[in-house]
Amino acid sequence: MELVEETPFRFRIEPHGAMRVPGVVFASRRLLPPKDDGSLTQVANVAALPGIVRASYAMPDMHWGYGFPIGGVAATDVRAGGVVSPGGVGFDISCGVRLLAADLDRSEFGRVAEKVLDGLSRATPRGAGRGAVWQLSRDGLERLLAEGSRYAVERGWGVQRDLERCEDGGAVDDAAPGRVSARALDRGLGQVGSLGSGNHFLEVQAVDEVYDEGLAGAFGLRPGQVCVMIHCGSRGLGHQICTDHVRRMDESMADRGLSVPDRQLACAPVDSAEGRAYLGAMAAAANYARANRHVLGVAAGEVLREVTGRGLDLVYDISHNLAKIESHEVEGHRRTLCVHRKGATRALPPGHPELPPDLREAGQPVLIPGSMGTASHVLAGIAGGDAFHSTCHGAGRTQSRHQAVRTTDARRLRRELEHSGIVVRGSSARGLAEEAPTAYKDVDAVVAVAEGAGLCRRVARLVPLGVVKG
Repeated sequence: MELVEETPFRFRIEPHGAMRVPGVVFASRRLLPPKDDGSLTQVANVAALPGIVRASYAMPDMHWGYGFPIGGVAATDVRAGGVVSPGGVGFDISCGVRLLAADLDRSEFGRVAEKVLDGLSRATPRGAGRGAVWQLSRDGLERLLAEGSRYAVERGWGVQRDLERCEDGGAVDDAAPGRVSARALDRGLGQVGSLGSGNHFLEVQAVDEVYDEGLAGAFGLRPGQVCVMIHCGSRGLGHQICTDHVRRMDESMADRGLSVPDRQLACAPVDSAEGRAYLGAMAAAANYARANRHVLGVAAGEVLREVTGRGLDLVYDISHNLAKIESHEVEGHRRTLCVHRKGATRALPPGHPELPPDLREAGQPVLIPGSMGTASHVLAGIAGGDAFHSTCHGAGRTQSRHQAVRTTDARRLRRELEHSGIVVRGSSARGLAEEAPTAYKDVDAVVAVAEGAGLCRRVARLVPLGVVKG
């Protein structure tokens, strides 16, 4: 496969074989995936989806995933037979990041760090099984699937401002809980307000550097400020929804005359019964994920207030695994598109009507978590942002979890993190090893490429003070 370097931050895969559009990879030479990674082949495979427009895009944190590469973006034209593919969202539907800021300086945090992390560790259920901050009945769960964080606020979790600083006002309006299987509902019960496992975390951070004082001020950030970042998604409920609908679409493709280069790209026309069923269930999972992060944020705020007397205010909450119906101009015409973002974050520009009034002039906050022990970034959407106003979502793996475990001494890693001043509360030694910083790309380099490619702009850099690992 030939990669053409169009700019230092943009590479092109010319259409060949079944590709309907080119592939576009935002990367530097240093960040391009190795040839045996398979993700560039996945970029080409996605370019064969029915109804795809412009290009099959990949972000600088790209790596191999299920069907789509993680870091993949693709839009299909709904009125021209465009399809929706669960592989373009992933199993952890609406996995995303929530950033909260405290009226507390880094200089004040050191004396209470251990106590705060002990409290956060107790208050944050994590691991692969059940355990939740908020215990719901089946009826309550169905309300949450329909109303997301709005239902949580109605029930006394958080305040109205939390919804204003959350993507989609805290809930996707076209959710269809009736499209969610009984098995998915069972898996979702008992997990509302929990991290899960893998690369999910709750991290106490400090604003280490501010690149744009005006935007940082609009977002509510200042140098030296203590923050809490939460990274998690829709838990077992979202995983089951993806599993259910991949199977149904795979079974229906032949009847609809659809073919794709990889069965993991199972899909259905957006306006078909299967497409509408998936989008409704996916939206319900997105509402679950947002409420999940919302409740965890409220619990973290209570811990901080108890220990320090200071609470937490929401900066923003945003997803990076979702398909959304959006309007974009393509070849001079306004079209209704189904935009898949898998391991990619929407980065709306200043003036966009979906932004809350107090952020409309600034553009959308974009939250980019680093790997454990490394920096995280706050970015902002810009006018003319490419890839349907999308950007990266994190550092991006360079090693599988199995490889990381084989090459990492978890006890040594813990000592190194604590020697660096990072208080660690991990649920298992294996979980720490799986998420070693050496298993990921350099997040600073990823963000520099995203900015250099014209996808976003840097606002602030945050460094970790303590981490609670899933």
